[in-house]
Amino acid sequence: MKTNEERLQSLLSYLDSLSYIRPEEIPGIQLYMDQVTTFMDEHLENTKRYPEDKVLTKTMINNYAKNNLLPPPVKKKYSKEHMLMLIFIYYFKNLLSFNDIEQLFSPVLSRHFGSDADLSLEDIYREVFSLEESQMTRLKEDVNAKFQASKTTFQQVKDQEDQEYLQLLAFICELSFDVYLKKQMIESLTDQLRSEQPPADRKKK
Repeated sequence: MKTNEERLQSLLSYLDSLSYIRPEEIPGIQLYMDQVTTFMDEHLENTKRYPEDKVLTKTMINNYAKNNLLPPPVKKKYSKEHMLMLIFIYYFKNLLSFNDIEQLFSPVLSRHFGSDADLSLEDIYREVFSLEESQMTRLKEDVNAKFQASKTTFQQVKDQEDQEYLQLLAFICELSFDVYLKKQMIESLTDQLRSEQPPADRKKK
């Protein structure tokens, strides 16, 4: 069985293995559905929990279009902008409802998808993901701080194995509490955006 220190190092190594898909990695040609799912599976493989998991399926993509998260393909082909939106959706879908994702990205789709706007969807994607490196550094520092704090808990427990487990539980709870609060904040901001919409636009959702 791993020690908690080994678990921490494993977590940090996992974080080091993650990176986002850079726009230049996305083919400049339009892709059919099978090509889209293959590309996503290959480039987001490290994010899968189990090897047999699928990053995206045809059903998922069709549901995104059905729920107004993704513009429909053109002649069954998906553009680079479609691919960028699918990546955004992928990162949000386990955190927010379809309704909330639509709320967040509908202004982006209406103003920057397939338009001649000064700021393209690719520009937005690059800007958002440019924060990745500094964010990852802060995340690892935060994870390590939470781990060190968890080591100070349950000092009264004499059984070493039991203490190790309870400290691991404390660490997991700290990580979970952080996720819970951040999810609450994101939902609160999304609700604010929804409430600020004109009544006619809110009825459409």
